[in-house]
Amino acid sequence: MGNKPKEKVIVGMSGGVDSSVAAALLVNQGHRVTGVTMRIWSGQQVSGKGKHGCYGPGEEQDIEDARRVARDLGIPFHVIDLVQEYREDVLDYFCSEYLAGRTPNPCVRCNRRIKFGALVERAAKTGLEFDFFATGHYARSETDSATGRVLLKKGKDGKKDQSYFLYDLSQQQLSRVLFPLGDYYKEQVRSMASDFGLGMEGRQESQNFVCGSYTSLFSGKLTPGPIIDETGRVLGEHEGIVNYTIGQRKGLRIGTREPLYVVSIKPETNAVVVGAKERLYIKCQDVGVINWISVKTLERPMEVKARIRSSHQGYDAVVSPLGNGSANVAYTQPQIGAAKGQAIVFYCGETVLGGGTAT
Repeated sequence: MGNKPKEKVIVGMSGGVDSSVAAALLVNQGHRVTGVTMRIWSGQQVSGKGKHGCYGPGEEQDIEDARRVARDLGIPFHVIDLVQEYREDVLDYFCSEYLAGRTPNPCVRCNRRIKFGALVERAAKTGLEFDFFATGHYARSETDSATGRVLLKKGKDGKKDQSYFLYDLSQQQLSRVLFPLGDYYKEQVRSMASDFGLGMEGRQESQNFVCGSYTSLFSGKLTPGPIIDETGRVLGEHEGIVNYTIGQRKGLRIGTREPLYVVSIKPETNAVVVGAKERLYIKCQDVGVINWISVKTLERPMEVKARIRSSHQGYDAVVSPLGNGSANVAYTQPQIGAAKGQAIVFYCGETVLGGGTAT
């Protein structure tokens, strides 16, 4: 991590394996560690069954698990209430974006505004003294000696790399962040959990955001509407446009000879438009609300790998500045691009150049 021993570090603890091992590593390295956990669930019910998510009724158990780990490690532990902030900055944003026919990434939003934002700010306001904020993300950071900018890099474990979700962090936020797990593989982290005696080696992987189905967040806001082809012919009916995203094939519940995909969503008419897969391919697209990390601003076209989801390996592309905080991404070969509102992150090798949202 490149930091001298015995720094004061607060660790965002979720009660899971990754953040628990991150805390244990920092304690083992001699840092003065304090665990912090955020309370974000308002008590609102979420529907469906699925892997445990970060928002939902399992939160209280997560807090107790984090508290137990902190106790076992012999470190102070604090719970910080961010229910209102999470509702306003993440849930309301998530719902409004989907209702507008876009595909948001709530985890990106949460990282900048809540985990690395409100949580750190509130911890300082409550009187906690710390030099750094650490998390269990699989990512790395380092300072560029030539420019002085803090770089965000992929985690060593390519399968678990979470840099995609962190592209929107500011230089100020990155300058105070530690990623203890950045140089480890998941298998090593699980082994360390056993070595540290944390008692959670077999804990199930969590999924991001909401546990189960998120449609309950739209209670009273979903209106049925038509599923149409590109000529306007009605092929079926949907139960709400929030259930669909560009490129989706499954769950359309329409019978046709050829497979059809969602090619556009029209919130103004409450319609979902479907078409052949070939209609999804594009040569370029614009990206807005860009946050640059490795550079202050993009001054000339640059060859990059453009990732449109965390598990995506990235398309070869050229990103060119357009001004006003936006850019154009030209793919080397026609590709199924990102849906409106979806995050596109630009990489140069292992380093995150920056990222934004498809417009």
